[in-house]
Amino acid sequence: CCNSDIVPPRTNRSILNNKKSGKGKKKSVFEAYMTKEEVSAGLKRGELIQGPLRINPKKFHEAYLPSPDGVRDLFIDGVVPRNRALNGDVVVVKLLPQEQWKVLKNDVCEDDDTPGHSTGNKQHALSPHLMKSSAKNPDLIIEAKVDSSAEDGHESALIGCLQKEIKDQDKLGAIEEKTSKQGDPKTFSDDCFQKTAKVVYILEKKHSRAATGFIKPLSDKSSDLARKRALFSPVDHRLPRIYVPLGDCPHDFAIHPETYANTLFICSITAWRDDSNFAEGKLMKSLGQAGEIEPETEGILVEYGVDFSDFPDKVLQCLPQDLPWTIPQEEFQKRKDLRNECIFTIDPATARDLDDALSCKPLPDGNFEVGVHIADVSYFVAEGSALDIMASERATSVYLVQKVIPMLPRLLCEELCSLNPMTDRLTFSVIWKITPQGEILDEWFGRSVICSCVKLSYDHAQNMINHPDKKIEQHELPPVSPQHTINEIHQAVLNLHLIAQNLRKQRFDDGALRLDQLKLTFTLDKESGLPQGCYIYQYRDSNKLVEEFMLLANMAVAHHIYRRFPEEALLRRHPPPQTKMLNDLIEFCDQMGLQLDFSSSGTLHKSLNDQFETDEYSAARKEVLTNMCSRPMQMAVYFCTGALKDETLFHHYALNVPLYTHFTSPIRRFADVIVHRLLAASLGCGPPLKMPKEVIQKQADHCNDRKTASKRVQELSAELFFSVFVKECGPLESEAMVMGVLNEAFDVIVLRFGVQKRIYCNSLPLVNSHFQQVGKRPELTLLWEPEKKGEEPVRQVISIFTLVEVVLKSDNVPLKYTAVLKSPEAQ
Repeated sequence: CCNSDIVPPRTNRSILNNKKSGKGKKKSVFEAYMTKEEVSAGLKRGELIQGPLRINPKKFHEAYLPSPDGVRDLFIDGVVPRNRALNGDVVVVKLLPQEQWKVLKNDVCEDDDTPGHSTGNKQHALSPHLMKSSAKNPDLIIEAKVDSSAEDGHESALIGCLQKEIKDQDKLGAIEEKTSKQGDPKTFSDDCFQKTAKVVYILEKKHSRAATGFIKPLSDKSSDLARKRALFSPVDHRLPRIYVPLGDCPHDFAIHPETYANTLFICSITAWRDDSNFAEGKLMKSLGQAGEIEPETEGILVEYGVDFSDFPDKVLQCLPQDLPWTIPQEEFQKRKDLRNECIFTIDPATARDLDDALSCKPLPDGNFEVGVHIADVSYFVAEGSALDIMASERATSVYLVQKVIPMLPRLLCEELCSLNPMTDRLTFSVIWKITPQGEILDEWFGRSVICSCVKLSYDHAQNMINHPDKKIEQHELPPVSPQHTINEIHQAVLNLHLIAQNLRKQRFDDGALRLDQLKLTFTLDKESGLPQGCYIYQYRDSNKLVEEFMLLANMAVAHHIYRRFPEEALLRRHPPPQTKMLNDLIEFCDQMGLQLDFSSSGTLHKSLNDQFETDEYSAARKEVLTNMCSRPMQMAVYFCTGALKDETLFHHYALNVPLYTHFTSPIRRFADVIVHRLLAASLGCGPPLKMPKEVIQKQADHCNDRKTASKRVQELSAELFFSVFVKECGPLESEAMVMGVLNEAFDVIVLRFGVQKRIYCNSLPLVNSHFQQVGKRPELTLLWEPEKKGEEPVRQVISIFTLVEVVLKSDNVPLKYTAVLKSPEAQ
């Protein structure tokens, strides 16, 4: 990343060929943008298309835009047609003429499909939509408050589109290259094409325009430019290289640039002219040494626009000033007093923002009164206040491995709103009369006051579930309120578990889908903060218990606020899988002889779980297939009901329910705060609704953007810690399973850690490698060099679901590690 060439090797050839024209005037590299009026008119006529730009992080010259027909993405081939737009920007594009579209070679080159053919692109038997090289993106999610957030288990595994990349665009060939063999392109079916486009306008600059990277002098040090500018090289290759003023650099940089070769900087892009290959910017800050946790973490936060600054005084002034704060007496008159009920929290052991609590009271008729009690954040966050504005801008708390960037000041998150034990707290409650089988007989919504009797961890609750007849001793639990016995709490947990099991069975019988993927959690050294251990997080019955009642509350509130506010309700929908990617997956499963039913979310869940036995090999196969099934899935999004006229679009695919929202985590999600306000207004226990549907939809869009950024930041944080863990504790050995085969590489999921890596044949001590299609299944034969002279080479066949042994080793480059395949003899 510190190459001293002025022209970056990743720049398009068309850019490299640009020359000055006229008398010193530069020729434009990029087309001028259309005017707003032209764009508006073009969109109305259907001549232009708008959507979010997605740039392939592995092949920065490839970018994509969702197609209006929802089938195959539009392809933007190169930096020049991308026209200075950055990843995530909402852009307007114009389709290129048909002769510049791409032909999908697999659809037109059937005659090239010969076994062992080493150059034909038919070799890539696994659809590129299903391939994922995760050298930079292991799927690591640490245990945090996210575990108890309702449908997160359903949605977090169903967001393959966040990482969606076409990994092997070599499958695509320009039409003009194929017409000589294939005839007139007009005779091809539509399925043979991928439409191409160019960016003509940036509608919304969603990207933060901030980047982490390195500075270096320009190679022509005698030029006028070199005396004024340095070159900033972003770590993210999707960003352009940037000219920065030499005055922004350290004072001795010009004399000793090598001193800063490994120093990480933050740069902000300020301009990108149409006659320049490079953007212009200014250095914002020196972060520290690359590869160290805190500088890298700060860089991630800045790049993704996460506000981690201290809350200003005007925001803090919105909080209660007389501390310690107590609930005003008049609030008890307005609320249901539940302080004498047996109510408790179940959270990760390290959680400090406790926003949900549960209760379960047996009734004389054999049924139960079950309550979900959620922190009443909206009581403290007045609509339109400085606190409200800042919370709405942050929109979500961001959970890193080592810390949390809160949406709200810590006084609220960890004290006044947090449902801490043996402390009176304001809540919003949903209380049901419910049968042991999970049938709802009655339902109540309202503001309440609770006093949690104990803070249970998932481990505590799991111990109670595992040992229903055991007498739990005081020393096995945190402090318990003397008002309630340990046995009473134990029995409540068991009753909740019984009901949750029935609710869960009914949900999946009704067609819900859950795709669980391996998730990694870390143990950190208390002194250094470095990772000293990591393990796959176990999702257990205690997690499922909490999840079921959070889901139930979210669905109940969704129906209630939609009935009362059919135009202004803030809900959450989950669109069905993307058609083209789903069809690719169906074809792949057919080729592999896998009997999966993709006709609905429910049939997919059932067939996926029925497909495999419980042995370790079957479990590994299921992990691979689950990962593949997540790829076509779209993200769930917040929306205002008044913005969508077709009620069928409200549907949540993974949960298979008509209406859903987020109500249960207002401490860490602003969408939930809005939902609380809607619920309060509907019940007459809060101010009338002030936000028009247009404002609610705008806030919903912003919450979607920040949730996406937050998730990516969390992934990068976990990736950072795992890279450091490999460096500090490696090499690490593990069994892995092959999940994709190319002609010169293959992808594996490392089963011990849940990370995915690509292994290249040219990195192995091979005599040769040979790719072929066995039927329609990809197969790579590796011929290993013998360990001793005179011995025969060892043959190893790699195909989907092959088990191999790998070693994870740290590279010399900061934060990089490699998966090395062990030879069959070593295994």
